[in-house]
Amino acid sequence: MNDMRQMTALGRSIEDGSFAIIDHEAGAHDFEPAEWQVVRRVIHATADFEFKTLMRFHPDAVRAGVAALRSGCPLLVDVKMIAAGLNEERLSAYGCRVHSFISDEDVIATAKANNSTRAVEAMRKAHRLNLLNGAIVAIGNAPTALLEVARLIREEAAKPALVIGVPVGFVSAAESKDVTLELPTPFIVAQGRKGGSPIAVAIIHALLLLSTKESA
Repeated sequence: MNDMRQMTALGRSIEDGSFAIIDHEAGAHDFEPAEWQVVRRVIHATADFEFKTLMRFHPDAVRAGVAALRSGCPLLVDVKMIAAGLNEERLSAYGCRVHSFISDEDVIATAKANNSTRAVEAMRKAHRLNLLNGAIVAIGNAPTALLEVARLIREEAAKPALVIGVPVGFVSAAESKDVTLELPTPFIVAQGRKGGSPIAVAIIHALLLLSTKESA
């Protein structure tokens, strides 16, 4: 695959101009070059330069994410908004499929029966289906999903290739990210309350673009 941005020459010129502005206004930073490609795309998606100070990377995060995509890994997302934002053509070129179980009838029924959340039960279902191992897990909305993924890693030997932990919110959002930072699993996290599905989408698209570069 070549440049995976599906846009006209003018659109590409506008995007490139935006990234040039971001690089200029962001100034010096301590991110590795590949990590900065992720951070600048998050800033591009939000126009929020605070993400320069919020983004945290496990040392193997970008390498693990790119390798997983190239191997055709499943992508497990907490909400369908992330799935809607991803370009299936880009992912299918590697054989990757996106999975979201939060609206499944059995997930809803189990969450009600257990006084749990749909997000928690969706992650448990993914684990039962053996979709977590080797997957990229992207959490943009539900802190309880991120906390459950962390529990599955610690207590049930789940082995995702990469955890993208960027849920937005006020209840347990920051705390769920702090828990993720303690995991041995590669992670990309936006600390604090900020985040959201568009952030998760931006991170995955950045990894997809990096996956087309031999140096990634």
